[in-house]
Amino acid sequence: MAEANVRIPDDHARNLVDPVAYADGRVFRTYDWLRSNQPLGRAEIEGVDPFWVVTRHADILEISRQNDLFLSGDKSPTLVSQEGDARIREMMGGSPHLLRTLIHMDAPDHPKYRALTQAWFMPQNLRSLETRIREIARASVDKMAATGGRCDFVREVALHFPLHVVMEILGVPEADEPRMLTLTQELFGATDPELSRAASSDAKSIPTDVTGEGRRMDLGVITDFFNYFNALSADRRASPRNDLASVIANAQIDGRPISELEAMSYYIIVATAGHDTTSSSTAGAFWALAERPDELAKLKANPSLIPGLVDESIRWTTPVKTFMRTVSADTEIGGRAMSKGDWLMLCYASGNRDAAVFEDPDEFRVDRSPNKHLAFGYGAHLCLGQHLAKMEMRILWEELIPRLKSLELDGEPALSQAVFVNGPKTLPVRFEMA
Repeated sequence: MAEANVRIPDDHARNLVDPVAYADGRVFRTYDWLRSNQPLGRAEIEGVDPFWVVTRHADILEISRQNDLFLSGDKSPTLVSQEGDARIREMMGGSPHLLRTLIHMDAPDHPKYRALTQAWFMPQNLRSLETRIREIARASVDKMAATGGRCDFVREVALHFPLHVVMEILGVPEADEPRMLTLTQELFGATDPELSRAASSDAKSIPTDVTGEGRRMDLGVITDFFNYFNALSADRRASPRNDLASVIANAQIDGRPISELEAMSYYIIVATAGHDTTSSSTAGAFWALAERPDELAKLKANPSLIPGLVDESIRWTTPVKTFMRTVSADTEIGGRAMSKGDWLMLCYASGNRDAAVFEDPDEFRVDRSPNKHLAFGYGAHLCLGQHLAKMEMRILWEELIPRLKSLELDGEPALSQAVFVNGPKTLPVRFEMA
């Protein structure tokens, strides 16, 4: 057990593991308190293994750059209950992972698997896609304009624009995009009553609950992903195309084809994180602009601020709220002695509101510079799709902002209930467009 002086007060500890706290803003009050009073404390909550909570920007950077000391593969890289961890290990022959994506890997495997697709997401390759991405963005803006001045921006624009871009790159037919969107929402929204597929009585589910409310992840979601991508993979092995699915289907590491679990996991991470986080950042920014007409006016007067809007959108929303790491050897961080096997929660959204790095961190500023946000991670696990995400957002804003005459909220927006990945799930707006 941790020493008393490092144990986080129970109310704050419970906010860190409660999906509702991420939807109603309580977790940000906890972050503020922790950065000021206990920036590296221990959360001890019934039903979940104890873990260190890392809330300062500097400490998150320090841990993220030491990938040999703070591992992703030894334990779950996402928060899971003790019951859920036991179920997964039972199903997976002792492994703590239902999937084996890049976020579950350490060296030497991680750089090898990352290299399989890295070239697809580099700026020099993405430049060839800019014209097509702009066509998709323009169509999305036209669709918004056709609503007549009122819409749910999440459902009409933010969800579908990056989804369409990523599915074209991956090689998923447009007719299957609604299915991919639903499965993504069910996977990342497993703890949200409006997005989850699971029922608490479903025998084929994994308990994710550590707050006593019976939240579970339905294994049918992963099964549906596997079934879909198994068929796609078989097609691309028989008839390769110029798409990412063909790269994954025919991938080899050290001269041998990658396993079915690794291939399916690769498809899933691209088909979910590849658009969901961009959707959230886009919607988060539009929500902020709807509440801040002066910031929108800055953009309209000076479109060269749009790249700054992109980075501020990502900092402000920080869709990936947390990742977990496991200590591989006794060490010290931020004056705290940590032991081999200790679990840590990296709180990116807290680091992105750290006043030691960001002036007025709780203000949304389209002209914020510099903007050293941590939303894409850092070190070896720096987000593979960061350049694509920023390009997509820049192009959408270049198409939308000049046409937008006015913008305001038209109801109560809402965030998803999730500890791992969360963002706006509804954003009713009223607007005028040219």
